[in-house]
Amino acid sequence: MTDLSARGPLGLKAPRVPDDPAHLARIRALPCCICAEWGLPQLSPTQAHHCIHGRFSARRAPDCMAIPLCEGHHQGLLDGSKLALHQAPSRWRRLYGNDTDWISWAEDRLREREEQTI
Repeated sequence: MTDLSARGPLGLKAPRVPDDPAHLARIRALPCCICAEWGLPQLSPTQAHHCIHGRFSARRAPDCMAIPLCEGHHQGLLDGSKLALHQAPSRWRRLYGNDTDWISWAEDRLREREEQTI
């Protein structure tokens, strides 16, 4: 038998994770993870992309699941020279992998920057 004592009433969603604007600012300070790893020139500013691959909810992913993408690899509205995730998510996944796979890349870079400032 399953212990349901630690769960809320059935039918209620889990509480929303609070926004973390400081984390998003740190993500935006990083280079685009795709440009950096593929040796591509970053032609537009870095944006914080909330991961979408493997999600089955209309709710936006929490800020801790954001990765740094240049505008070209993210939306592709201003920089059309790159494959934009939101314009072709399946092609982007085939070429670069799941966007969630890049969370650890971003966390490693944030940790490296933090260690350099200490």
